Amino acid sequence: MLALQKVRPGSGIELRRLPKISEVLAGEVLIRTEATGICGTDLHIAEWTPGYESMQSAMPVTLGHEFAGTIVSTGSAVDGRFIGTRVTVRPSVTCGTCDACRAGDEENCTGRRGIGIGRNGAFASHVAVPFANCVVLPDGLDFEIAALTEPMTVCAEAVDTGEVKKGDRVLVLGPGFIGQGIALFCDAAGASEVVICGHNDAARLKTLNELGFANTVDTAGTTLSQALLPFLARGKFDVVIEATGAPQVIPEALASLKKRGILVVAGIHPRPAAIDLTQLVRNHQQVRGSYRAPIATWHRVLNYLAANQDRVRRLITHRFDLADAEEGFALARDKIASKVVIRHPQD
Repeated sequence: MLALQKVRPGSGIELRRLPKISEVLAGEVLIRTEATGICGTDLHIAEWTPGYESMQSAMPVTLGHEFAGTIVSTGSAVDGRFIGTRVTVRPSVTCGTCDACRAGDEENCTGRRGIGIGRNGAFASHVAVPFANCVVLPDGLDFEIAALTEPMTVCAEAVDTGEVKKGDRVLVLGPGFIGQGIALFCDAAGASEVVICGHNDAARLKTLNELGFANTVDTAGTTLSQALLPFLARGKFDVVIEATGAPQVIPEALASLKKRGILVVAGIHPRPAAIDLTQLVRNHQQVRGSYRAPIATWHRVLNYLAANQDRVRRLITHRFDLADAEEGFALARDKIASKVVIRHPQD
């Protein structure tokens, strides 16, 4: 089978021909992959930005952790009646041996391995995963939309972490897929105003406009505070959610936040950010990190996707077969694409 792999440290990824998976471990299942999304994490791995050195021991490793497909075979410990079940997959595989896992608190496992990072992922026609990580799809949910589930749970978790409620004014920093999903869940939570900012981001801001978000701002040629003046004239924001991964925006994000407001940091940052702690204290502001969502959020997000397929489908701006995946990576890297989905014609 064809697979997109990270073969060695340094920049680059490779399409390689691998043997088909002939058997799976007792507690695992084999999934025929139908659709896989290209994630910002995949771009970082491809470019080998700092923070992914731990995956060297897994190389060569097949990338891809946003996916959906059909169970086609089961390990000996999994009921064969699940063959034919349509699923998406939680990509974080718990270790089962750390203190948290032994205490039944797997959400706080300290020995996780990521599918598509520490073990083979879904940029291939088939992928083997623990059955415990599978989440059954609602009837009628398209595979390409189901492949968005994992990043959309990240979006939902960020909105939950910010405690966004009806009537809130929310600033979203970063109009990539995560920022777009955050905007959708802010809307669903009843926010009275959602403002989304990007930098040299015309294509992705246009996607947001098409989703119904009129308040988009491109900060190219100016500062964030200057670009936000029309909105700040009505008062500072109740919640600011950062999804840029750019440390330099954090001080301006806090400057746009009202007293006792919440700043949610959802971006992955390559270096520390400077924060004026005195101002933070005097303004009673909170800074909260947001990352992985619990299983209950997955079910809620799947129901949202099933009920809003026409709107959510607009997030997918490009589709490629696996053989052309590197073109999709280039479009995502250059901020032309909002979400690229890789389709998997079966070998």
